[in-house]
Amino acid sequence: MDLKKRPNHRLYIKILRQMSSEQRLMKSFQLSDFSKQLFLQGLHRRFPHLRDDEFQKILLERLDKCHNRNY
Repeated sequence: MDLKKRPNHRLYIKILRQMSSEQRLMKSFQLSDFSKQLFLQGLHRRFPHLRDDEFQKILLERLDKCHNRNY
């Protein structure tokens, strides 16, 4: 049972189906880059006072927590 409303889901699927394999792959790269940028901006907002080396340490710790350990 899907509890979350997704009014544009059918349109999204239709658009994806109209894209070539290359376009879908490029879109996945764009979305991946976008989420990485959001993650970095969020950390910078949370820790604006850190030096670059301290920030990198926290970044790597957070990424390690997010990493899928199933492979």
